Amino acid sequence: MSKISLDDLSAMQFDVLKELGNIGAGNATTALSQLINAKIDIGVPQVKLLEFNQIPEVIGSEEKVMVGIMIMLTGDVSGIMMFMMEPEVAKEIVDTLMCGMCPVDKNSLEFSEMEQSAVTEIGNIIAGAYLRALGELTGLTFDITVPMIQIDMVGAILSVPAIEFGKIGDKVLIIETAFDDEVVRSKNAVKGYYLLVPEVESYEKMLSALGV
Repeated sequence: MSKISLDDLSAMQFDVLKELGNIGAGNATTALSQLINAKIDIGVPQVKLLEFNQIPEVIGSEEKVMVGIMIMLTGDVSGIMMFMMEPEVAKEIVDTLMCGMCPVDKNSLEFSEMEQSAVTEIGNIIAGAYLRALGELTGLTFDITVPMIQIDMVGAILSVPAIEFGKIGDKVLIIETAFDDEVVRSKNAVKGYYLLVPEVESYEKMLSALGV
């Protein structure tokens, strides 16, 4: 039985969780930058601890189409990790990764089998880098399953983890980032989201490992 409640975290506990989120997201973004050989500046990520049903409000709406990459966590820490980004960002990253060797239709929300495979691999690399940083900080092991990709409205993408959510934790640690336009080649800020949903006991393990 967990000794902590996510509804009653101390200021220090919340600050530590925010810092873990910042470091994980920073490490993941660095890995993505190295993968596509392009600078990605995300500025200062916005880290929040939210109820699961509040996530669509942060992203925009339940009807907004996004690319979601979901990974199950095992090992010392159990739960779910998800990375979400706009289809335009995913297409641009895939095109950059492929170096123009395969045509990418950036005007379509449809993803070819090749594009889905590339996005899945991107998710694998992002998750690995994110969790490796957390593992180095806490000394805990973070094992991951093969990423699952879904291109759909936010509400539909979140429906799968929502089913599991009741079994896992009370709240979601969500890290909101803004990618710069060197990658997306757009004047508009394009956002990506890291969602980390450990079991409540896993939150306690991470905090205890850091002496909090």
